[in-house]
Amino acid sequence: MHRGKGMKFVGDSRVKATGRMPNKPKDYSEYPGRTEAFWPDFLLKEWMVGAVFLIGYLLLTVAHPSPLEGQADPTNTAYIPLPDWYFLQMYQLLKYTYASGPYNIIGAIIIPGLAFGALALAPFLDTTKERSPFKRPLPTAFMLLALASMIYLTWESVVNHDWEAAEAQGQIQEEVNVEIDETAEGYLLLTGEQGKSCIACHGADLAGGAAAPPLVGNELTADEVAEIMVNGRGAMPAGQWAGTDEELQVVAEFIASLKEE
Repeated sequence: MHRGKGMKFVGDSRVKATGRMPNKPKDYSEYPGRTEAFWPDFLLKEWMVGAVFLIGYLLLTVAHPSPLEGQADPTNTAYIPLPDWYFLQMYQLLKYTYASGPYNIIGAIIIPGLAFGALALAPFLDTTKERSPFKRPLPTAFMLLALASMIYLTWESVVNHDWEAAEAQGQIQEEVNVEIDETAEGYLLLTGEQGKSCIACHGADLAGGAAAPPLVGNELTADEVAEIMVNGRGAMPAGQWAGTDEELQVVAEFIASLKEE
């Protein structure tokens, strides 16, 4: 009888298969230092390195938590936002002449687009099988150029930023419970045409904003308030009061009276 004619082969799960090879990774010993089994050797190393970095980031976030700033104020045009550290190079790039203003599209889209495009096309542009950086001069040069540019721009951004002004802008002001008499002559003058520049920064509730301290709860005398309103102090420029000297004295006395009891 020929095989396959009139015969049926039936498998039985109770009979153990013989001759099956154990599930072991291939032997790469003849390629020392160049390749290894993906599981478990390579994958285990990747997991270990990832775990070390993850633990490091967690420790950094616990030791140095992100600082909180004051409540966002859309009417404050003096506030200077600052991106996180990993975007500082882009922040600095947009300060240069041919990457900002009318050329903003160059700094915001074209230059980053070329950088990410080159990164995406790197496997297709560099097809050599060499692993030594010295035998791959162009990819190595582009990598070093990109790394040097990121370090330089980040450093320039940190050095040229006014950190003291930024800290003053972002300070969280403690809420002071002071009752304001909105019928007082000083309040009416302050919120009128004479004091519109004052209200623009300090707010109609005199609670201050990101660019200006609160007027309520101050520890100034009337003479000190008048001096500041005329000559300015810190980030506040001089000549902000548009009324008469008599009105200035009334407003100064009113602001000096806004103390917490």
